[in-house]
Amino acid sequence: MIGRHLLEVGDLGGAEGIEEVLRLTDSFVEVSERAIPKVPALRGRTVAWLFYEDSTRTRLSFETAAKRLSADTMNFSVSSSSVKKGESLRDTARTIEAMGIDAIVVRHASAGAPHRIADWVDAAVINAGDGWHQHPTQALLDCYTIRQHLGGVAGRHIAIIGDIKHSRVARSDVEAFTALGAEVTLVAPPTLLPPSLEGWPVKVSHDIDAVLPTVDVAYLLRMQRERMTEALLPSLREYTATYGLTTRRAALLRPEAVVMHPGPMNRGVEIAAEVADLPCSLILDQVRNGVAVRMAVLYLLLGAGAGLVNPEHRNDDPTASTQLGLDASPEPTGAVGATPTDEESSRG
Repeated sequence: MIGRHLLEVGDLGGAEGIEEVLRLTDSFVEVSERAIPKVPALRGRTVAWLFYEDSTRTRLSFETAAKRLSADTMNFSVSSSSVKKGESLRDTARTIEAMGIDAIVVRHASAGAPHRIADWVDAAVINAGDGWHQHPTQALLDCYTIRQHLGGVAGRHIAIIGDIKHSRVARSDVEAFTALGAEVTLVAPPTLLPPSLEGWPVKVSHDIDAVLPTVDVAYLLRMQRERMTEALLPSLREYTATYGLTTRRAALLRPEAVVMHPGPMNRGVEIAAEVADLPCSLILDQVRNGVAVRMAVLYLLLGAGAGLVNPEHRNDDPTASTQLGLDASPEPTGAVGATPTDEESSRG
């Protein structure tokens, strides 16, 4: 079960905890499909973003999730903050907390930074990616997307292809996929694999053409050239020729297989532009589901979801969304008694 923070996949307590988040995500997918996709579940709560690393989709996804739950949000930009004046990570985190926030969403280039912040503050801390280490909500949305399209993760064969060495997504996904019963094969050149795979419950292959016909999911990773401090490949052209998911290789996939990528993509490098747009590509579904998964995580950490993680208040009723207030509509914005806008009226 999820605790006070979500710092890594292990904080979810294995398959049961992951499944709990995925079940709750079903409710928030339904909320997101409404004409007005907003509920008052976190009204009065404040969520702050502490992003020391550039990000577009993850920050916007968390921000959208918080706003759909009616939480107040606080943006922190490193480029225009006291960090530029030498303020430490600890002082920055504690200063933000002193403003009365309930949760801090952290992205940092150094592995372990969210864990240190969790030691310093009382607010809930959510890891939005730290170095090469973990990205737990990406793993959750990937599991949800596979379950949504293939009916489940258990028994599926998933190939994670590309720059495994520098990928926090790969580490989080391997942990989550195998916890749910999937078979995982890592496909990469030796230079893009971690120095040791001891303890990783995976198979390894250097032959993508042999693996693709056997998989249910081909999961491509971005070539993270900004994290490469040494020459690990002769050239990107050679990498694409040897490991890229080209249109020829996509034809090796079984008809029911799907293609995934955490984004942002390097079209023409790890994945051909035409393949990224095939009907079997779930890349935009991953983005879409990311909002609902993060709504579920925020709700579990900050909202009435706290009752879900307390065994004494646990509710396994499939109609729990009604009992948890997710069916309530948000209060209209603007003055009390204001009439709906023309746009709101037209949406029913």
